[in-house]
Amino acid sequence: MRNVLVTGCSSGIGYCVAKGLRERGYKVFVTARRPEDIQRLETEGFKVIPLELADPKSVEACAHELMLRTNSELYAVFHNGAYGQAGALEDLSRETLERQFAANVFGWHQLTNLLLPLMRHQGYGRIIYNSSLLGFIALPFRGAYNASKHAIEGLADTLRLELYDTEIKVCLIEPGPVESRFRANALKSLLDHVDIEKSVHRDKYKGAIKRLEKVGPAAPFTLPPEAVLAKVIHALESASPKARYRVTFPSSLFYVCKRLLPTSLLDKVLLAVSGKENRGSES
Repeated sequence: MRNVLVTGCSSGIGYCVAKGLRERGYKVFVTARRPEDIQRLETEGFKVIPLELADPKSVEACAHELMLRTNSELYAVFHNGAYGQAGALEDLSRETLERQFAANVFGWHQLTNLLLPLMRHQGYGRIIYNSSLLGFIALPFRGAYNASKHAIEGLADTLRLELYDTEIKVCLIEPGPVESRFRANALKSLLDHVDIEKSVHRDKYKGAIKRLEKVGPAAPFTLPPEAVLAKVIHALESASPKARYRVTFPSSLFYVCKRLLPTSLLDKVLLAVSGKENRGSES
């Protein structure tokens, strides 16, 4: 039984991946922030470690407890815990941007650095980052999240090169639209940190809120989180895992668009997608 750490497991992709890997025979350790989620996961038989990625002391405590509970033997970490801060960049304070990066980037980086010595000592390992379609393109009103995922892509690419002469493999998962609570959490972050009524983008926010509040069929091309699980399994078990795993059709489509289209034309496509969303539709 190989030890695997999966962060951000209260719901969605993290929960699905943790459950799927456990069923596949891995010894899975999961993390969550809220006491109620920790308790629920424990009642389901998961090995839970509390983790607040934005808190350096919590990250250090998580790594220490993981070492104790695994006898410092760890095959892989799947970095998944994150949230999306919605809002136009001009409406986001420095503090709000720092919170986004603390959870989505700095916490992941700190945890990786704490776990890497274990992998170097044993001579192998897998580091898998759950990035995003928005790790290689940008959409308006998602600037903080865009930037955090672009940063993760840069960190992962660099780490892959720095570990080239080892058996520690670094992979990126780029999901695109996947069923999760991400939309609900993005709405909360928007309402918590943006003064919508004072913004020049007030009318556009109203369309965005309508989209985020929408209950009903998922957006076109949305896949269940099991689609991500399949890619994580390949990244864990392939002798030569891919550097990138694109999960959904939009992720593959925009990867091609990014490579082939001139920036001015790609911008028009992205603005059209965003405009459709802000009228209350789905992309």
